[in-house]
Amino acid sequence: MHSAPSFTPARRTRRARRRFFIPAVAAGAALGVLLTTGLTLASPTLAAAAPLAASAIASAAAPETTADSFRDIRVDAQGGLLSARVTLTEAETVTTDIATSGLDIGVVDTSIDTTGLEQATERLSKLDVVPILLVPGLTADASGVTAKVKARVAELREHLDAAKAQKAAEEAAAAAAAEAQRQAEAAAAALAAANTPEGAKATARQMAASQYGWGDGQFSCLESLWNKESSWNYQAYNAGSGATGIPQSLPGNKMASAGADWQTNATTQIAWGLGYIAGSYGSPCAAWGHSQATDWY
Repeated sequence: MHSAPSFTPARRTRRARRRFFIPAVAAGAALGVLLTTGLTLASPTLAAAAPLAASAIASAAAPETTADSFRDIRVDAQGGLLSARVTLTEAETVTTDIATSGLDIGVVDTSIDTTGLEQATERLSKLDVVPILLVPGLTADASGVTAKVKARVAELREHLDAAKAQKAAEEAAAAAAAEAQRQAEAAAAALAAANTPEGAKATARQMAASQYGWGDGQFSCLESLWNKESSWNYQAYNAGSGATGIPQSLPGNKMASAGADWQTNATTQIAWGLGYIAGSYGSPCAAWGHSQATDWY
């Protein structure tokens, strides 16, 4: 007599697991088809990510691998979100900088369309409620619009920096021109002051002391000498002899050895005259004594 064959519990368990795994794979494939069909209308990038759903469900037999994959997805998403937020801040900053500068940066339209980036940022900021299988697509969307906005920000920043550099160069040139004008005016004013009789005397006193060591006593003789010769007038001219200028140089062009501007600059005439006195008489008082005795020096 034969008894009916029996199955051990272990065999029943293995068969049951196989039956469970096959439907899981089928369900994953079906979900991938549904996601692809439904998401194509919403976003091509999200639709491209839909097959991940089927892959993830089919890998349920290896939960440790799936967990690692999900962690990678979340890390990528968080990085994309951070980059998107930074780019939004940069876009706002460059727009403000352009408006504040008041410069013409050579671009007619200085606006930045951040609508898509704002939407992508909003979606990625809801990682806790978005199905993990949709996150890669959202991350890819955010990455794409982030790159576009970054490029636009870089373009505008480059134009703004160039405009600032040009403005700085123009301001520097204007400042240099203004300084040159100021110096020219100061020099003209100093020349005009030195060309007066009192200015010429002050210049002669200073030069006599600093260059020849002649003090007030010698200057008193020099003052008397040139009072007699020209009244300290740099334009003085003796039509009879041709003697010229404060020291009454004869001829006048001798004073060119002291400077090419001898005809218009009392200081140049004084420099020549002091040198002539030092070389010919040794001191103003000696020259003045000779002038008193002979009526010339």
